[in-house]
Amino acid sequence: MPDDPREDTGRKYPNPREEDIMAGDRRLSRPDSALPDWEMPDTAYRPVPIVWFTGAFFLHLIVSVIFFAILIFQAAWIKIAFAALAAGAVGKWTWDRGMESAGAGWKIATIVMLITNMLMVAAAASIG
Repeated sequence: MPDDPREDTGRKYPNPREEDIMAGDRRLSRPDSALPDWEMPDTAYRPVPIVWFTGAFFLHLIVSVIFFAILIFQAAWIKIAFAALAAGAVGKWTWDRGMESAGAGWKIATIVMLITNMLMVAAAASIG
């Protein structure tokens, strides 16, 4: 009994590791990856600072709201301290993701955004 079950049928199947498999003008498989050509981008991943900025904004916003809700009956300075702690942690995480290699404008915008979110928590804490 042959090792390859494809040999039992008597049909010869192309080996995608050795040759291109074409279907009309579309390449179904490439020898270098055995994946269809539409699954293989011809470009490399280019990280974008707006993704890091937006991720930091939403993460800090959600964490601040959760801290605020948990600490609703605590003193205002505790809420502000937790918002500052969250801003520092989110800022470090964002820098480690790649913001350190972004342009100065994105760095400044991220810092301003984190401070603004923190000030919104401080304003809400002083009202309540």
